[in-house]
Amino acid sequence: MKGTAGPGWTSWTIGPPAVVLALLFVVPMGIVALYAFLTPGPLGAPELPFTFAAIRRSLDPLYLGILLRSLRLALLCTVICLVVGFPVAWILTGMRGRVRNFAILALILPSWTNLLVKNYAWIVLLRQEGIVNSLMLRVGLINEPLPLLFNEGAVLIGLAHTFLPFMVLPLYAALDKLDPAHLEAARDLGAGPWSRLRHIVLPQCRAGVAAGSLLVFIPALGSFVTPDLLGGARGMMVGNLIQNQMLLARDWPFGSALSLWLMAVTLVLILLSMRLAGGRFGGKTP
Repeated sequence: MKGTAGPGWTSWTIGPPAVVLALLFVVPMGIVALYAFLTPGPLGAPELPFTFAAIRRSLDPLYLGILLRSLRLALLCTVICLVVGFPVAWILTGMRGRVRNFAILALILPSWTNLLVKNYAWIVLLRQEGIVNSLMLRVGLINEPLPLLFNEGAVLIGLAHTFLPFMVLPLYAALDKLDPAHLEAARDLGAGPWSRLRHIVLPQCRAGVAAGSLLVFIPALGSFVTPDLLGGARGMMVGNLIQNQMLLARDWPFGSALSLWLMAVTLVLILLSMRLAGGRFGGKTP
């Protein structure tokens, strides 16, 4: 029996998954890219001739402003999840046995809840007659209810709540592989907490930071349910704009042109994250 697999074995093992991925991802993205250069028909379906009208329209300052707002909110959501998730992941690495398993389950469990349920829960909490305003009124922090709902702040809260586990789990996987002997040696040599974090912890978990940031930023950028329910017109993101163009305005070429911008941003982010992670995700980097 040969020690290495031949070309035939490789094609049989890698070939079918590659075909499935191509059918489910590459072909649909190719169709979207094709639609972006077609003309909207009377019922919205794209048709010939080819044109750049949808691409030029997507460069309008109004739509670029929505795209920039989406990028800003997605970036802020990623930063919040990183700042909150890093200490949580560090605490998880210090736990053992059933306590750690229970903590991880408690972290993952909210992700199993329907997204609509979580967003409506935030509506109950943040509305003018909601729990947050009622508590602040009762303790005297405010004199009248604050407008906590239907703004970018509410959208940011909902996005961070939804995607926080996607940041914590990659960070936990990276920190769990950190060699404690390195930290002990640095402590013995007089390195303070900040110095150990900067020179030992962060370089060895950069793959987890890159993976977690990617898993949070990309879905946050394309979100449309949370901005629609918690943000209203003031919190519209590019996902809402694409949804409106596809389903309400029935302008499929313009919706596809907007989707192309999202795909381009996603591709750039993947390349930057791979570079930050040293060319691979997970594990230690040399």
